[in-house]
Amino acid sequence: MTTLHEPPPPTRRRGSVFERLAAFSYAHRWRAIVLWVVLVAAITGASTAVGNAYHNDFSLPGTDSHRAQSVLERHGAAQADASLQVVVKASRGVADPAVRSRVEGMLRKVSGLPRVADVRSPYEDGSAVSKDGTVGYATVTLDGGEQDVPAQDVRRVLAAADAVDGDGIEAAVGGDAARNAEEGGGGAAEGAGLLGALVILVFLFGSLVAASLPVLTAVFAVGSSVGLIALASHLADVADFTPPVMMLVGLGVGIDYALLIFSRYRGELLKGAGPEQATRTALDAAGRTVFFAGCTVIIALMGLVALGLGSLQGVALAVAMTVLVTMAASLTLLPALLGVFGRRIARQVARRAARAKRTEGAGWRRWATGVQRRPVAALGVAVVALGALAVPALDMRLGFADAGNDPGTSSSRQAYDLVAEGFGPGFNGPLIVVVDGGGKKAGEKVRGTLEAADGIAAATGPIPTKDRSLTTVLAFPRTAPQDEETSRLVTRLRGEVLPPLAKETGAVLLVGGSTAATEDFASTVADRMPLFVVIVVGLSSLLLLVVFRSLLIPVKAALLNLVSIGAALGVVTLVFQEGWFGVEAGPVEAFIPVMVFAIVFGLSMDYEVFLLSRIHEEWQRTEDPQGAVREGLAATGKVITAAAAIMIVVFAAFVLGPDRMLQQFGLGLAVAILLDAVVIRCLIVPAVMQLLGRRAWWLPGPLRRVLPEVALERH
Repeated sequence: MTTLHEPPPPTRRRGSVFERLAAFSYAHRWRAIVLWVVLVAAITGASTAVGNAYHNDFSLPGTDSHRAQSVLERHGAAQADASLQVVVKASRGVADPAVRSRVEGMLRKVSGLPRVADVRSPYEDGSAVSKDGTVGYATVTLDGGEQDVPAQDVRRVLAAADAVDGDGIEAAVGGDAARNAEEGGGGAAEGAGLLGALVILVFLFGSLVAASLPVLTAVFAVGSSVGLIALASHLADVADFTPPVMMLVGLGVGIDYALLIFSRYRGELLKGAGPEQATRTALDAAGRTVFFAGCTVIIALMGLVALGLGSLQGVALAVAMTVLVTMAASLTLLPALLGVFGRRIARQVARRAARAKRTEGAGWRRWATGVQRRPVAALGVAVVALGALAVPALDMRLGFADAGNDPGTSSSRQAYDLVAEGFGPGFNGPLIVVVDGGGKKAGEKVRGTLEAADGIAAATGPIPTKDRSLTTVLAFPRTAPQDEETSRLVTRLRGEVLPPLAKETGAVLLVGGSTAATEDFASTVADRMPLFVVIVVGLSSLLLLVVFRSLLIPVKAALLNLVSIGAALGVVTLVFQEGWFGVEAGPVEAFIPVMVFAIVFGLSMDYEVFLLSRIHEEWQRTEDPQGAVREGLAATGKVITAAAAIMIVVFAAFVLGPDRMLQQFGLGLAVAILLDAVVIRCLIVPAVMQLLGRRAWWLPGPLRRVLPEVALERH
């Protein structure tokens, strides 16, 4: 019987949500694994049965090009439908009887193919034959928009043109629909990235089993995410390049998050904890870091939604969902896998530790000491190097790749070159001027004015719509669609040439077409970029302020991330815009800067939080700012380097693929992570923290009283 003087029985501390989640997954490991397998299988099966409805919509309501397209669709203009150009070249001339017989036979076959609405032969339109008579093109109007016509129907047109190629005739098919139909599937880049990541993990942990767990976690997360987004594409606009972007980010982030948890698990094993306790402690500590880092990436991606950039919003939501699922897999599936393989991994860790000849983190401790001896020199060299790399980004020109950037073996590139050779580069990207009002007379006036305008090679029309309520005039620039002079021409037509003409004729004049739409999208991205940066940097800095209770830490993190992202975009500009290393020169894809910024800013916070949380732990324990930096880098340097190496390998694998957009995306992410892990975390952070000293953790009294206390890690 208990007396009043006896002490109460000891109470066991209730674990955090992360620890309880780890304990549950560990205890019910097979249920958790089976649940994930069933979940991935069900999502994959449903998405396979339903299919996807990926749709590229880069139009922006309110822009000239969007209004022009809307008017054309409403009045049934031929320019509203997708079209192909079947281009032929014959040294004897396209009017040669033998050449004409073969070309007309091919066009008759094309006119009978599915989804072909009309075929306009070069023999019916004198303007479709070059001045020297060697090049001509037929316009094939398809039944529906570019996104509505199945790729297999477009490939039938490609096959028909290919049948007449040879014996003195060159034939190729151009147009956006042809480019889309020729694009190959992915898979090789993802496989190469996974293999490279596995090799790094094996070297890091010395065990194939241990190395496989982060990779397996990422594969489960990416597999379920791809299926979910395919289903979601039926409800919202999701671009067709979303799946490879998701896999690119999902594999890198998934392996990265699992590695952070697994490395903490390994550290607990080395301290003597059992597999179950090591799992619970790892999730209680590193799991918080993963959760915070994932939330930061998602916040950064939500900033893209605020931009309102067409189907780019769908891409942002898809990648955010991938990060969310990846985070869930790291916090639930990985503990279950550790429950299955934990004892085996524990034995391997013990054997490897027994063979180790030096203290864990000794090299990183010496490195931090060296940087702390000369912080100004280390900081100066690093900042100058990053600044030099970032300078080219100031001259970045945004746009979209066209057939001129395609491989020389593709039909669309061959057609592009033939049209440029026969008619001039501007014929590959005509401007569509919509004349709404004033009748045919206004259309004639617009055509005459355009023909006399600087930068215009030729103009045709006016072409009436099906309901005869308005006309269109096609204006062909003297320069190629991607040329900077063409962008200036669009601006000049809208601002100087057409407004007086609209006032004179009483018609509404709109400049549309793919070239004008590209210019509108690029200029809108540039205009909204500052707002996007403010949203992302502001919210992320606020999170860091709450977590670390420091005013200078968030400012430092934001500035360093901006510098590293600027340097990465500078490298992308040098390689793809300036044509370094033999790459076809052209504009940087218009959405690359915002996508790279959102993802890299979020991922950089992973390393920032992982490193600073360990520094903060030492600071709270010892209140020695210099020693805290050394011990924090010693504890995290190896893991951060390995995690960065894995991400770099995964991202760089996409540079080897054929898709120019993915090449730019992969290079931008790989360079940014490389600079962040090597220059920022290993040089600048130790140097800045040394210079700040105790001031690094300063927080004004009023803020200290108002801000809630959030423990990022439980130690």
